[in-house]
Amino acid sequence: MAESSAASSQFLGGPVKTKPEIFTSESQQVLSTPPQAKNTKWYTRTKPRFIALLVLSIVIIVVLAVFLPVFFLVVRKHGGQHSSSAATSAGGIANPNSPTGAITGGDGSVIKLENGTEFTYTNPFGGFWVQDPAHPFNNNAQPNSWTPPLNTTWTWGKDRVYGVNLGGLFVLEPFITPDIFQRYPTAVDEFTLSQAMAADTANGGLKQLEDHYNTFVTEQDIAEIAGAGLNFLRIPIAFWAIETWEGEPFLAKTSWTYFVRVLGWARKYGLRVCLDFHAVPGSQNGYNHSGRQSSVNFLAGNMGLANAERTLYYIRVLTEFISQPEYRDLVPIFGIVNEVLVSLIGIESTTSFYLRAHDMIRNITGLGEGHGPYIAIHDGFLPISTWDNFLEGSDRIMMDEHPYFSFGGLQTAPIGVVGAQGIPGGKWPLAACNSWGPSTNQSRTTVGVTFAGEFAGSPNDCGLFLLGVDRNSSNPGCPEYDAWESYNSTMKAGIQNFIMASFDAFGDWFFWTWKIAPSQAGRVEAPLWSYQLGLENGWIPRDPRTGFGMCASLGSGTQPFNGTFQPWQTGTPSSIPATSSSEFPWPPVTITSAEVPIGIMPTYTDTAPVITLPPATFTAAPSSITQIADGWFDTQDTKGGVTAVAGCPYPDEYNGIFSVVPTAPCTGSASVATTSA
Repeated sequence: MAESSAASSQFLGGPVKTKPEIFTSESQQVLSTPPQAKNTKWYTRTKPRFIALLVLSIVIIVVLAVFLPVFFLVVRKHGGQHSSSAATSAGGIANPNSPTGAITGGDGSVIKLENGTEFTYTNPFGGFWVQDPAHPFNNNAQPNSWTPPLNTTWTWGKDRVYGVNLGGLFVLEPFITPDIFQRYPTAVDEFTLSQAMAADTANGGLKQLEDHYNTFVTEQDIAEIAGAGLNFLRIPIAFWAIETWEGEPFLAKTSWTYFVRVLGWARKYGLRVCLDFHAVPGSQNGYNHSGRQSSVNFLAGNMGLANAERTLYYIRVLTEFISQPEYRDLVPIFGIVNEVLVSLIGIESTTSFYLRAHDMIRNITGLGEGHGPYIAIHDGFLPISTWDNFLEGSDRIMMDEHPYFSFGGLQTAPIGVVGAQGIPGGKWPLAACNSWGPSTNQSRTTVGVTFAGEFAGSPNDCGLFLLGVDRNSSNPGCPEYDAWESYNSTMKAGIQNFIMASFDAFGDWFFWTWKIAPSQAGRVEAPLWSYQLGLENGWIPRDPRTGFGMCASLGSGTQPFNGTFQPWQTGTPSSIPATSSSEFPWPPVTITSAEVPIGIMPTYTDTAPVITLPPATFTAAPSSITQIADGWFDTQDTKGGVTAVAGCPYPDEYNGIFSVVPTAPCTGSASVATTSA
C-alpha cells in the first residue's frame, strides 16, 4: 500500500523524524483513489415496468460480475475529465498479453509474456498498465499516483524524475555484462567484442548480440521498474542501431528493433523515456562505452569534423522519429551526445556543435512546448557552473550531469559505519548533499532544467570490470563492498542513506543502472550499480520519495530550487541572440589535435538516400491508426543522407591518421593535393 504524502521520513539506523507533508514540499500530487467507472443515466422517467426491468437488469449484472470479470480503465484527458472503457478495445479485440483479454490492470493483475509465461504485476503505488491492441499508441497508462499519465502534460519544477538507466542493453559495457566479455578475453569494448564474436561462428557469431538484446531486459523488468515507484527510463543507444559503414564491426540496424519494443513496454506501463545517444562515430570521449576505447575523434583530430557531421545526421534521423505525435509524449528528452570530453575538445567547438544541433532539431520540430523533445547536453565533466547562461534564449536545452565519487580518486572512507550525523553511512550522505545539491539547484536557475542522468550507490571504484577489463581497483575495501550477500544491517542502512541523500540532492535523477548481469562466477560482482539488486536486498528504498528532506535533516546548507524556470527554458518561444551564431559558427574555427586547418579537413556530403527508422508493427490495429507513424515527422526535411565524397581518401574513423597529409580540400574524383606524412 502506498504511503501517504504525510508519512514520516525515517532515515535508516537513525532516530525517527516526523516530517509532515514531506512529499507535498516537492509539489507531489495527492495519491489518487482507484479508477472508478463513469456513471451514465439511461432513463428519464420511473414507471413500474421500468422498475421491474431495472431489478431484472441488476440481477443480470450481478451474475455477469461474478462470472465475467470486467476491467475498467480511467482515461485521463488533458482537461482532467474521465471516461471509461471495457476490458476489450472499442474494436472488440482482446489483449493477447493478458490471460483474461483485459486491456488494463493494476496491482495484482496477471500479464502474459511473449513466450507464454505469466507474472503478476506488483504496483503498490496506484499505477496501472494499458495495452490496447486496436489502439497501440494509447497513452493512458500511469506508473504511480504521483506521476502524470503519458497523455497528461509533465510540468518541470513540479513533477519529479525518478528514473533508471537501461545501461548495457544496446551499448555493452564490461562491468554490466561481464560474462559476455569473459567469453572473449581480447575484447575491451564493443568494437573488439564484435570482432571476436564475428570470428566465433561456432557459437553464433554476432547473433549473440541480438540474443542479448532480446533477453537482457524483458517486459517483466519494465513492469518491475514501474512497480518500484519509478517513472522514467534513460535508454542509451549507439549509432550502429541506425547503420554501419565499411570497417565498423558492430551489429548493424538490429538493436533499433528491440529499442522500439522497449518503447512499447514503456508506453504500456506509463514510463517516459530519455533517449540517450551514447556512442557516436569516432568516439566522443575515448571510453569503452563510446563503442571503442580509443583516442577522441569526435570534434578532435583529423576526422573530428567528418565524424561530427555524421553524428549530426544521426541526431536528425532520431529526432524525426521521436518527434512524431505517436512518440513525442513517450520520449520527451533527447540526450544528443553522451559525455563529450569537453576538456580535450574545447568548450568553443563543443558549443558550436550544440548550437548547430539545436537549430537543426528545432527546424524539424518547431519551437515551444509540445514541439519535439527537450535537448539534453552533458556537462562534459566540467564544473556545472561552467555552463551558466548557456545559449540563453534557446528552446528547451537542459543540463545532464553525471556525479560520481567513484572516479574522483581513491575513496577509502567507510560507508557501513555511523557518521557524525548519527546515522549509518559515514561521511557519505552529507557529502552527497553538499557536493551535489547546491550546484544542481543553481544550474536550474542559470541553465534550465537540470537532472542527474547517471549516479550510483557506490562511493568508490570497486566492482568487477568497473574500470575496464584491463584494470582493477586499488581500494583495499573492495572485498567488503563486493560481498553483498553478507552485508550486515549497518552496511545496508549506510548505503541506503547515501542513496536517499543523493535522491534528495538531485531532485530529478536516473540511477545507473537498472541491472548488472552475473559474471561467470554466477553472481553480481558490481552490486552497488544495480538498482534491481538493491531493491531485492534492502539497500535501495522501496519508495523513491523517502529521500525528500534528508539533506535538510543532515544539516546541509542546500537551498531548494523555487520551482520556477525562465520561460524560454521550458518552451516559451524565444531566440538565441545573433551574436551567439557569430561567436560559435559551424563548422568551428579550429578542431583540436588536427594536423591541417579546418578548411581542408575531411568532410562528408549529403547526397546519399536518407535513412528513415522503422516504427513497430502492429498486426491487430487498423492501418488507419498505424500507418501515420512512418518514422519521419517533418515532410519538408528532404535533404539527403551523409556519405563519403566519391574519390576522396579518408583516415581511419578512430585514429584519424593520414596516409598522405592533404594540402587542399578534396572535392571529389579529381586529384587532391597532398604532401608526404
